[in-house]
Amino acid sequence: MITVTRLDGTGYLLNPHLIEAIEKNPDTTITLVSGKKIVITESPRQVLDRIVAYRKKLGAFGNER
Repeated sequence: MITVTRLDGTGYLLNPHLIEAIEKNPDTTITLVSGKKIVITESPRQVLDRIVAYRKKLGAFGNER
């Protein structure tokens, strides 16, 4: 799970495997495979960096396939 911040300042744990798309317009909007949309304060680059770090962490323990 990665942590993102909603526009109201609350934290949100997100499973990055469920992300279908990340858009910047002007806020960052994440669309999940279910069609649900989440608007967050982080930039797409920050989200991507968190996903990469998360996947590296899982890979280090042999959990990522």
